[in-house]
Amino acid sequence: MSKRRVVATGIGCVSSVGIGKEQFWDGIVNGRSGVRRVTCIPENMQSACKIAAEIRDEFEPAKYMDFKTIKRSDRFIHFAIAAAKLAVEDAAIDLSKDEPERVGVVIGSAAGGFGSIEQQFRVLNERGPDRCSPFTVPMIIVNMAAGWVSMLFNARGPNLCQVTACATSTHSIGDAFGLIQRGDADVMFAGGSEAPIVALVMAGFASARTLSTRNDDPERGSRPFDKDRDGFVMGEGGAVLILEELEHAKARGANIYAEIVGYGLTGDAYDIVAPCADGDGAGRAMAQALKQGGVKPDEVDYINAHGTSTPVGDVAETKAIKKVFGEHATSKKLMVSSSKSMTGHLLGAAGAIEAAVTVMALKHGIVPATINLENQDPACDLNYVPKKALHNQNLRYAMSNSFGFGGHNGSLLFKKYED
Repeated sequence: MSKRRVVATGIGCVSSVGIGKEQFWDGIVNGRSGVRRVTCIPENMQSACKIAAEIRDEFEPAKYMDFKTIKRSDRFIHFAIAAAKLAVEDAAIDLSKDEPERVGVVIGSAAGGFGSIEQQFRVLNERGPDRCSPFTVPMIIVNMAAGWVSMLFNARGPNLCQVTACATSTHSIGDAFGLIQRGDADVMFAGGSEAPIVALVMAGFASARTLSTRNDDPERGSRPFDKDRDGFVMGEGGAVLILEELEHAKARGANIYAEIVGYGLTGDAYDIVAPCADGDGAGRAMAQALKQGGVKPDEVDYINAHGTSTPVGDVAETKAIKKVFGEHATSKKLMVSSSKSMTGHLLGAAGAIEAAVTVMALKHGIVPATINLENQDPACDLNYVPKKALHNQNLRYAMSNSFGFGGHNGSLLFKKYED
């Protein structure tokens, strides 16, 4: 029995660059940075890093859910619900026409409800244990983004939550791809959400000296592959893709963005935070995705890199790409860019927001830029599409990479849709 083909038919994005597919893609194509000074953390609780890709008043939860849901759920859940609703709207899919048992959800988060943890701990300290919300646990546990989406859309099929640090939503999309491919579902919500711009998370990353402290120039703080990069910039938001079995999508006349053809996942087995210096685990994930898709390295036109803007990570990923793609990469034919230069690093939601960028790049023939790449690191010597997007590109295959603390690696391989 041949494996079923899987396509992406809906995109829902919530980010500091834009909310909704159109606004988000416009920001990405035009190199708009979503990084600004932090406003949601009191100044006396801010760390050495005072910048983030924060979503401010432009996000109104009441547009996507009722007041009761807002009060009973954390901000990371709000992002997931909004992204899922935007994805359904974009896909123009009527889920009431599907068997609920054939519709599933894989939505993950790296951190979960840290905002609610902080809030309820303050209540505990200031007002006592009896005043903590009875919804504290379902507000903070990581699986509740997937749980809420499944309930709101009556999705009774596979319901999973990945938690693999910054590889979370790449793994979510890969797992959803596999579930449809082997016949366990026809439609899947796949993605991730994250709301980590809170005092404790920012302080923890700042103490580890992983965050940029370019506080006086926020928009230029995230600068992957640049010699002067000094760490990543925290981001927040969520993204959900609607994935469908190809014949299911064709039967309803769906708009198809791209086809998923490969998925690789590996472990570094090396360090709790640092990647292998030679990029071994990352390289094996990319090679697995190529093998599963039956695609040769020189057939890939574009890679949306993990590209976090950290000194070690960017070099390791560069080495991994060179090892897997060889002369195709070193000759600069392979285009590589990091949209984190605009969105910041959304942790568990990064893979989903970047998969959205990748499939839209294939659909529109536009390769997004790595903004702020002004002084390229000699150790990062690939074609990173600096400063401005490239239009009118003939793209056939594109890859999206995500690598997380704990040595979790994931790569997704997409193909321009051809009937």
